[in-house]
Amino acid sequence: MSLPFPILTADEAADLIQNGQTIGVGGFTAAASPKAVTPALANKAKREHEAGRPFKVGVMSGASTGKSCDGALAEAEAISFRTPYQGNPTLRKLFNEGKVNYFDMHLSLTPQAARYGFFGKMNWAIVEACDITTGGGIVLTSAVGNAYTYLKLAEKVIIELNAAQSKNLLGMHDIYEPRDPPFRREIPIFSVSDRIGSPICVVDPAKIAGIVLTDKPDEVAPFEPPTPETDQIGQNVADFFAADIKAGRIPASFLPLQSGVGNIANAVIGALGRSPDIPAFEMYTEVLQDSVLALVENGRCTFGSTCSLTVSQDMMKKLVADIGFYKKHLLLRPQEISNNPEVARRLGIISMNTAIEFDLAGSVNSTHIMGKTMMNGIGGSGDFTRAAYISVFSCPSVAKGGKISAVVPVAAHQDHSEHSVQVLVTEQGVADLRGKDAMQRAKIIIDNCVHPDYKELMRDYLKYVKTPTHQPFDAAKAFAFHREFADSGDMRNTDWGKYL
Repeated sequence: MSLPFPILTADEAADLIQNGQTIGVGGFTAAASPKAVTPALANKAKREHEAGRPFKVGVMSGASTGKSCDGALAEAEAISFRTPYQGNPTLRKLFNEGKVNYFDMHLSLTPQAARYGFFGKMNWAIVEACDITTGGGIVLTSAVGNAYTYLKLAEKVIIELNAAQSKNLLGMHDIYEPRDPPFRREIPIFSVSDRIGSPICVVDPAKIAGIVLTDKPDEVAPFEPPTPETDQIGQNVADFFAADIKAGRIPASFLPLQSGVGNIANAVIGALGRSPDIPAFEMYTEVLQDSVLALVENGRCTFGSTCSLTVSQDMMKKLVADIGFYKKHLLLRPQEISNNPEVARRLGIISMNTAIEFDLAGSVNSTHIMGKTMMNGIGGSGDFTRAAYISVFSCPSVAKGGKISAVVPVAAHQDHSEHSVQVLVTEQGVADLRGKDAMQRAKIIIDNCVHPDYKELMRDYLKYVKTPTHQPFDAAKAFAFHREFADSGDMRNTDWGKYL
C-alpha cells in the first residue's frame, strides 16, 4: 500500500527531535511501546553528550514502557522529566538521585492534564500502529494508553508501523475521549462490553512527519512463577469474596473486577478463576495478562475491557490466530476511560491492587520504600480504589526474608488513605475494615494480617498509644520499625524503649 507520508529510518526520525522538546509515547506497559525511534533517540543523546552538548527530552507515556523506550533513554541520560508512571530500574535510580524530574500521577488524570496545558507544549507523539490509512486513520496495536490524546496534542507525529503486530487487530479498540469542562457529559458506558467510540485514531495527515517501519514484538517480561505466599493470598481473596456473596454483600451474579499487574495480581485472578464458589466474571481494568486470557478461553472470564494486552508473545500469537473469538470478548480503551472513576463507580467495580506496606489505620503505601525511595509510581490503583464497590489491597506480610514487615504502625508514605481502603490481605489472612473504627481496624489487622514474628511487637505498640484516643498513633514510636531497619537492617530488632 502506498502512503503519502515519508518513510524514515529510526535515525532519521530521531534527528527530527530536538533538545528540550517533549514527546508523548503511545502504549501502556511494554505493550505497544515505541521500539525503534526511542533507541535511536538515545543514541543521538549519547553522541550529543560526547560532543559536549546537552540533550534531554521530556517524556510522557500511558504507564510504564519497554526497555527500548524508558530503558534506552534512561541509560543515555536523555530524559529531563517523566510522567505519569514507569517501571525501569535505571530510570528509577535517576529519579531517586534527583537527576530526572518525576511527576507521579493517577493514570486517568494524565490525558486531561495534558489537554489542560499543565505540562506545556507537546512537540512530538511517537505511536505504534499495525495499519494506517492515507487519510490519517491509525489502527493501534496491543495497547492504547494515551495515544489518541497525544496524537491530537502533538505538533508533529511519528508512526512506528510494526509488522509484528497483526492488522487484524482492527476492531479490537474503542477510542473515545470526553469533552473537557465546562462541556463534559457522562461517559456512556453502562456495561463492561459497551462500545462508545471508534476502532481507529484519526490524526491530521499534515502532522505526520514520517513512518518508521518495524518488525518487533512487545518487550513483555515474563512474570515469576507463583509462590506459596502469593497462592495463599489469592486463595484468601477468593474465600473472602465467596463469603461476601453468600452473605448477600456482593450480588450473586458477582461484579466486574479490576486487577493490578504482576505476580500477586496473577495469583489472585487465578484463584478466582479456579474457585467453584465464584461465578464467571467480567473485568473492567487497565491491564490484561496471560492468566486472564486463559480464563477468557475457558469461559471463566466472559468479557475483558482493558487499556493494554500485556501478554507473552505466545499468547499474542494465540490471540491473533483466533482473533474473531477474542474480538467478541475483549476491548481496548484509552486509559482515561479504562481507569475512569465515574465508570468504576457506576459499574460497581471491585478493585484489587498491591501494596508496598500498610499501617494499623488501614492506609496504604504503594510507591515509596521506607517513605523516600520511589519505586514505580501510583499507577492506576487510585483511579479505582476510591470509586470501588469494594477496594482490596494485598501483599506478602514480610519482605527481605522477614527483615521487613509490610504491616507497620504508620505507613512511611500514604497513597491511599484509610477512608478509601476497605479490605487488606496477606498470606496470613484477611482484614475486613468495613464498618470498623480506627482502633478496631488496628486489632483486626494485627490478628489477621501481621506475620507471627511481628504480632507481639505490634500489640506492644498499641499499649503505648495513650487511650482513650481515636487513632492508633504514638508520635514517638510511629516510625520505629523504619528507624530500626535503617539502624540494624531488621525490623524484628525493634525495642520500643529506644524510641521515646
